[in-house]
Amino acid sequence: MPEARLISVNVGKPREVGFRDGAVLTGIFKTLVAGRVAVHKLNLAGDRQADLTVHGGADKAVYCYPAEHYPHWAEELPGTELPYGMFGENLTTQVLDEASVYIGDRFRIGSAVPRVTQLRTPCYKLGIKFGRSDMVEKFRSSGRSGFYFSVIEEGELGAGDGIERVAIGPGAGERTRGFAARRRC
Repeated sequence: MPEARLISVNVGKPREVGFRDGAVLTGIFKTLVAGRVAVHKLNLAGDRQADLTVHGGADKAVYCYPAEHYPHWAEELPGTELPYGMFGENLTTQVLDEASVYIGDRFRIGSAVPRVTQLRTPCYKLGIKFGRSDMVEKFRSSGRSGFYFSVIEEGELGAGDGIERVAIGPGAGERTRGFAARRRC
């Protein structure tokens, strides 16, 4: 089995975007970062969440999305540009996905130690990002959600870093699938 690896690191700060007859604040627009990035308890350096009632916080400090899901979306959304970070993820990974991790697993990525806390539940802002009203349902029904990390040990990481599992979560018999709580944002 190939080694799990960090493919890209993506950050962004909240910005206003048009929605219906007004505007909303969102942090879903991420940009690729070159070099090492500091990992803090509540986010990565240069990254912020817009609505802390449903995004961010200690249990959703960093969002991880598998690179292996991108080919599915390229087929599902022909003609859509899909750079890493398109789904609002902070970390795009290789080999680390929903089927290979458990809630509570801890990993070492660079000098940081994050812990898997939950699957992502998409909100309407994903539809805004893609310019598609059906995107949230497509994402939800695909089973390709990605997952959130809390930060156990702050440090730094960068694209190309290996990802090492350093502890298996207490619920090791249950995969992350099905753990997502439905919440609106």
